[in-house]
Amino acid sequence: MATVSQCFGATSAAISVSSNSRKLHLPSRRSLPGRKVSFFVVRSDAGAKSGPNSRARRADQLITNAVATKADSAAASTASKPGHELLLFEALREGLEEEMARDPTVCVMGEDVGHYGGSYKVTKGLADKYGDLRVLDTPIAENSFTGMGIGAAMTGLRPIIEGMNMGFLLLAFNQISNNCGMLHYTSGGQFKIPVVIRGPGGVGRQLGAEHSQRLESYFQSIPGIQMVACSTPYNAKGLMKAAIRSDNPVILFEHVLLYNLKERIPDEEYVCSLEEAEMVRPGEHVTILTYSRMRYHVMQAAKTLVNKGYDPEVIDIRSLKPFDLHTIGNSVKKTHRVLIVEECMRTGGIGASLTAAITENFHDYLDAPIICLSSQDVPTPYAATLEEVTVVQPAQIVTAVEQLCQ
Repeated sequence: MATVSQCFGATSAAISVSSNSRKLHLPSRRSLPGRKVSFFVVRSDAGAKSGPNSRARRADQLITNAVATKADSAAASTASKPGHELLLFEALREGLEEEMARDPTVCVMGEDVGHYGGSYKVTKGLADKYGDLRVLDTPIAENSFTGMGIGAAMTGLRPIIEGMNMGFLLLAFNQISNNCGMLHYTSGGQFKIPVVIRGPGGVGRQLGAEHSQRLESYFQSIPGIQMVACSTPYNAKGLMKAAIRSDNPVILFEHVLLYNLKERIPDEEYVCSLEEAEMVRPGEHVTILTYSRMRYHVMQAAKTLVNKGYDPEVIDIRSLKPFDLHTIGNSVKKTHRVLIVEECMRTGGIGASLTAAITENFHDYLDAPIICLSSQDVPTPYAATLEEVTVVQPAQIVTAVEQLCQ
């Protein structure tokens, strides 16, 4: 967990923010020029040294511990906190295993999810524990086993359908759109579809165009489906459990580069809300809305912004459909400036929908146009240098904030 110190240029109360989302009722606008501000300095526990060499690191070497922050001095070292440390893929597995133990109707299906343990080992060991019927290996036929999972949900089971890669789920788009999202309505409420569709996606390291898909924009227009994106081991487990318990179909987006993030999570059971954003870092000058891997690019940029005298507020929206407009709106009413950072494509992406929602609901509170930083509308190149150029980098985030706060 990152350690955070708060420096005071004026008297202000310390704000404590947990890894759970908080609803904030925020004050009216404040001017930027000539005002002393309080700000947070984020230091990684990873032991990275500061200096010119550290700034020259590749952007894909993320500060993996710069996650949920607490501003009070009582936040001691991570090692002293209760709980246990898990990698993100292990947290997903733990949430899944707990729900399978709690509810015998929960089952898993997909390619290599059984004795192989899944392509990223999220289901490792579950077939041995629960058997081949509850952890079902399927043929390479996404349209078939997705339809089978939806049919199983109609009969009272709670299937988790794993796509080996999110890009492969385009083969099942008909089942997801015409069946999964609509059957509750078209059956007049006779059927519930409590199904979870999950798998790795996003731009990896040289996985090529077909394996670097961001399908949030494809699925967001389907009526009846909820979408969430995990970004830390804590919310990965909590969102997995919440998605399984939901009576609505839920698509859980996992980023291929975040599976090895490590975080200490509570020993006791917890469930995250499927419809709440997470306040990652409180601030005063600008609201930065992001999710998934871009959360860490934003937190890298935040360190530079703090050194330049800016105080950004960072929100991990987590719920991609519907948006948590309560948390987002309270932040906009305080900062009056919005920057959206996403890995999704610019045209028709989550950022475009979020821009429209903020404009419709909070236009009068904005002091500057909304800026949205998105991936370029091109197939993701295989070459590493070109791949990096297609997605948003921390330096672009810093430049955008400086432009917004002029």
